[in-house]
Parts: sequence; structure tokens; C-alpha cells
Amino acid sequence: MPGFPNRMELTSPTEFAKQKVQAVQDYTLLAAHSVSNLFRKPLYFADMVQQADLIGVGSLPIVVLTGFFTGGVLALQTANTLQRFGSITLIGQLVSTSMVRELGPVLTGLMVAGRNASGMASELGSMVVTEQIDAMRALGTDPMKKLVTPRVTATVFMLFFLSIISDLVGLAGGLFVAKLFLNLDARQYWANAWQTLVFQDVFMGLLKPVLFGFIIATIGCYYGMTARGGTQGVGRATTQAVVAASVSILVTDFFVTKLLISILSYR
Repeated sequence: MPGFPNRMELTSPTEFAKQKVQAVQDYTLLAAHSVSNLFRKPLYFADMVQQADLIGVGSLPIVVLTGFFTGGVLALQTANTLQRFGSITLIGQLVSTSMVRELGPVLTGLMVAGRNASGMASELGSMVVTEQIDAMRALGTDPMKKLVTPRVTATVFMLFFLSIISDLVGLAGGLFVAKLFLNLDARQYWANAWQTLVFQDVFMGLLKPVLFGFIIATIGCYYGMTARGGTQGVGRATTQAVVAASVSILVTDFFVTKLLISILSYR
């Protein structure tokens, strides 16, 4: 009806299921093409560098703030419990294992997802609805290779280093609290923090950002490339991209942690 442009359309369960299966298939193809395009020329290296600057350097302030205060809160929250058992000096160990193994990669991934998945979805969605993508195809340029692959590559690469920075800043935040509020020795804090880390912790903390970066970029690009319905559709795609990327990070984190614990045989 022309008088009701925003009316809801009811779809049958079968049609709904078909749409979801189609969406999963389209996303899988996009993710596969984003990787396979790395092995075909041209590579658009300049676009990768530009996206790395936008994603990595642009996300640095929020990652540093998040990491620092997360480490500080960890130290504050665990101080009372550790004091009851006379183990206050173990704060360095607790902050380092928590940040490196879990909180650093996950919180960094969520921050980058909120900032960049939405940006990718809105940017690519705007190009779709203004028919710039169709113009690229008409000129013989592959939009997947020109737009998606550089974003995926840059996000995976930069999230790896952003997570390392988040871990280090989180340790510094824990030290700040331990030194200022708990009167602990800085050397003892750092010694406990470094000595408690083993290969399994570091491996887990460095593998997760690679997976999270791939998830963030492919989901953001997928919702952008499939945006329909003008500016309203772009806004909807942007919201869906952030929600889907954040939920996927948390779900993936659970299963990857369980898998790695089983493989690496934590004691």
C-alpha cells in the first residue's frame, strides 16, 4: 500500500529459514573470496595500508583506554579476595594471565567491532545504494578485490598488534593500582606478571585476535555489500553488523578457548 511505506511484512517460517540459509551461504562465499583474492593480482597494496591506518591507528586511543582501566579494575577487584588469603603479591600473575589469555583479545575485538564493523557496513552500504559498486563492475574492477580484501587483511593484521598493546597497557594499569593503592613493589609485580606466563597463554592470546579480526571485517563487509533500501537500509545494515560481529566474537571466543584448552592440555 503506497500510504504505508513502513508496514511490516509477515514471512512464512519456511521463507525465513531459506533467507537465513542464503545469508550464511553468501557470507561464507564472501569470506572465502576475501582470502582467495590475496593470491590473485592485483593486490591493491595501497588500499591495505590506508585501511590499516584507519582501523589500527584510529582504534588505538580507545584500545589503550580500555586496556588500561581493565587492568586497573582487575587489580582492584581481586585485591580484597587475595588479601584474605595473604596472597596480595599474586596480583601481577592474575592480571597478566587474565589480560593475555582472555580479556585483552576479547575487549579489543569488541572495541574494534563497534568502531570499524559499523564503519565498513555504512561505507560499503552507501556505495551499494548509490550504485558505485555497479559502476566499479562496469569499469571492470572487482569490488570484492578492491573493497573487501584490503579491509579484511588490514583488520586481521592490525587487531593482532592492537591486542598486544592492550595486554601491555592492561599490565601497566594493574601496576598503577598495585603501586598507588596497594603499596606493592613494582619489580615484584612485573616479575610475577612475566614469570607466570607460559607458551599456552601467549599462543591463545595471539591466535584469538587473528580470528576476531577476520570475523569483524567479513561481517562488516557482508552487511555493507548486501545493504538494500536506501539510507534506511544502510542504517539497518550498520546496526546489524555491530551486533552480529560482537556476538560472533563472544561465541567464537568460547569455542576456541575450549578447543585450545583441550589441545594444549592445561593443568
